[in-house]
Amino acid sequence: MSQNPIRDFHAHIYFDADQLDRAEKLAHAARERFNLRIGHFHTNPVGPHPRGSCQLTVLPEEFGDFAQWMALNRDGLTIFAHTSTGSDYVDHTEHVIWFGPSEMLDLSIFDDGE
Repeated sequence: MSQNPIRDFHAHIYFDADQLDRAEKLAHAARERFNLRIGHFHTNPVGPHPRGSCQLTVLPEEFGDFAQWMALNRDGLTIFAHTSTGSDYVDHTEHVIWFGPSEMLDLSIFDDGE
């Protein structure tokens, strides 16, 4: 069991080129509602993410409400959410929640289980 505290959560909105407008609209609606940080909109795979994505950073005390809102408002987009504890491999493999269908991550960028 992880002993590291959760600093925040990262929620990655996944999108294809023709879904960029929907992803931007969703991210901005989430920011208005939860006052969260929106990262860069990557139109190609970056890091472990298999396609275009944008990271939303959600505070732990907001995540429960955020998760309920996202479950109902994701507009058909896939959202990959995970903890941020400082253990990247574990955060991306064990401490995860998918909204919509899960997708295969490229875990080769992480050290073997840290």
